[in-house]
Amino acid sequence: MSSFKDLRIVDNFYQTSAFFPMPTLLISTLDEEGNTTLGAYSLCFPYYIAGKDYYAMLLECRNSSNTAQNLLRTGKCAINFLEDSPRDFKSIVALGFPGETSKEKMAKCPFELEPGQAGGTRPLVVKKAFQVFECSWDDTLENAFEDRAKIGQLEGVGGPYRNFNGITSKFGCHFILRIDKILMKEKYHAAIINGVKAGAFPRVPVDYGYRDSTNFWYTQFRRPRKEPIPAGKEANLDSVIFAANRIDDKIKFTDEACKMCVKIPRVFLKAALTQMVDYAREQGWTLIDVKEMQEIRDKRAKEKKQGR
Repeated sequence: MSSFKDLRIVDNFYQTSAFFPMPTLLISTLDEEGNTTLGAYSLCFPYYIAGKDYYAMLLECRNSSNTAQNLLRTGKCAINFLEDSPRDFKSIVALGFPGETSKEKMAKCPFELEPGQAGGTRPLVVKKAFQVFECSWDDTLENAFEDRAKIGQLEGVGGPYRNFNGITSKFGCHFILRIDKILMKEKYHAAIINGVKAGAFPRVPVDYGYRDSTNFWYTQFRRPRKEPIPAGKEANLDSVIFAANRIDDKIKFTDEACKMCVKIPRVFLKAALTQMVDYAREQGWTLIDVKEMQEIRDKRAKEKKQGR
């Protein structure tokens, strides 16, 4: 006999039929008058993470929401990540409740705003945020730009519907958001560049997903704990040497250079070595030794500082 009970799946299943950990975010967009407005969201996740010519997030929301209507019209938004604070969470919940106009919500909004860095006509970002993704909607996917003709239909939108980008149902909308800039406060920027320790993590709240008829539920931040990579998951020296010297018939790695790669998880080893060989080819190298490896690492560190 199963140790589980079957639970009926209904609309908004992540809230009504599950406990699902999610981020707590504020999405800033521009209203029809060009003013920044904020909406609270949790259904926002990484989408394109590797192998594309850009990186992207997925935002899911009601197609009648101020955020969806603004994104359909302007294609620009900013995803603001705030740290854990009971007072701020209360304000976020208020910004997430449907039924108010942008002006009504922003008249009571306690968060100070400032310009981002992506350029062009864009919404302001939340100054208090520890991290911001400035984004542009990729409306070319599924020809979703055609859904702009449906702006203003707030009582439910008729089909046909998109599968994954644009208006996806009578009441739903999905946005594939190209990440134009990742902005981070100096403290956390330094932690990522110089090495993150437990005390350097931002105090990130987690939404439980489930909510009842009277409450939103979330968990407050607790100090993170680390768990070392299990033994055997890293590449051993012999496997690194074997892989490294088969990437290119002219560019070779010394054993000392290979020792500097053993911490790379095996699943990523070939891709990492290939990038090193590509860089070596650009520099005209035929041998990658410790000196060359250090240059490659310095280059990567510089790119991280520049947000690339």
